[in-house]
Amino acid sequence: MSNRYSFILKQGTASVKSGEKTVFEAKFDGSTVTIDFYYDVRDKALTLTAAAKAGDRVDIDILPYKLSVFVNGDLADEEWPFGNALYGDLTEAEGDIRITPDNAPKKDTDAEPAVTRTFVGADNIRLPGVNIGDCMPYSDGGAYHLFYLYDRHHHHSKWGLGAHQWAHISTEDFIHFSEHPMAVAITEPWEGSICTGSVMKAKDKYYAWYAVRMSDYSPARLTCAVSPDGYHFTKSKEFFSLPGAYETTSARDPKVFEYDGEYHMFVTTTYLQNQNGCLAHLKSDDMIEWEDVGPVLMWSDGSQPECPDWFSLNGKYHLIYSIGGKAHYKYSSRPFDGWVTPENDIIPCGTVPKAAFLKERLIFCGFIGEGTGYAGSLTAAEAKQKADGSLEFYELKI
Repeated sequence: MSNRYSFILKQGTASVKSGEKTVFEAKFDGSTVTIDFYYDVRDKALTLTAAAKAGDRVDIDILPYKLSVFVNGDLADEEWPFGNALYGDLTEAEGDIRITPDNAPKKDTDAEPAVTRTFVGADNIRLPGVNIGDCMPYSDGGAYHLFYLYDRHHHHSKWGLGAHQWAHISTEDFIHFSEHPMAVAITEPWEGSICTGSVMKAKDKYYAWYAVRMSDYSPARLTCAVSPDGYHFTKSKEFFSLPGAYETTSARDPKVFEYDGEYHMFVTTTYLQNQNGCLAHLKSDDMIEWEDVGPVLMWSDGSQPECPDWFSLNGKYHLIYSIGGKAHYKYSSRPFDGWVTPENDIIPCGTVPKAAFLKERLIFCGFIGEGTGYAGSLTAAEAKQKADGSLEFYELKI
């Protein structure tokens, strides 16, 4: 079976079959090409679309974990399958459009550069058809690194599992930006989504901690990817679950950091004893064996505080979390308890914002969704600390 199929657009349809079953079908109405792929795990097709015109060349790349559609060489849309496709031995498709397999061997490429694109203005972060989801900022060497969930189809990819991946940009002034290789990509069919997490540096390496939403709806897997340079990450393939005191299926959003010679992890989950949402708190000497030290935050009902963040500033510790996408914060003179809720604890920075320092500036990044869908555009706010430790927020024009 070829992993690339190509055709020149003309108005009409074509279908590729294996016996009586459709593998994929293409339709072109004169302005939009639509390609439906069928897998044995769902009755509903995975659909990719692209604006095009008659005479354009369309290429379809098919991998076990990814589908890509190109128009005249430019990436136009993506999807992420799992299950079994119904491929046959295709020579030509049936219909108005002539689809042919491309069996030419793919050439090996050099290692991806650390910077793949530079641009001015945050409005240029988004590529066509791509949305910005949960943000995970990280400070390193005077630069502000923004990892974010790369979204297509507003969370409807992969039959609603999201199929999110970690994109990566950086800036030293919030004017000039560099884009870097995809930090953590979907590379296996069983990965339903690479979910929100955090980045930290330890032992001269960078660790991207995240949860994997599973394609078969089994409990999420907590894991990390590791990088020697902060740009090229390799999945550890080591997974762990929360201890028995917590609900594991929805466990997500690990925030990992080092404090006083130990590693700490906050995880969104539910405390089974009372069924209240909470942030589990684990600690470790080596980031391999994790000990439960009890929730760092217990919510008042079943709502789960998600996308946690934590940082220290001028002798105060700040705990960030979101309820229903709206971010809140607490602060304390102690790192893990004694939390004070300010009079106004809302962080006005879109949905599920998190923070990092750009030199002396504390900057939060979140996203503004489009319509009723998940993900959209980037939003940012700068915070300044008041004498009592609470924060004041200012809109950051980007």
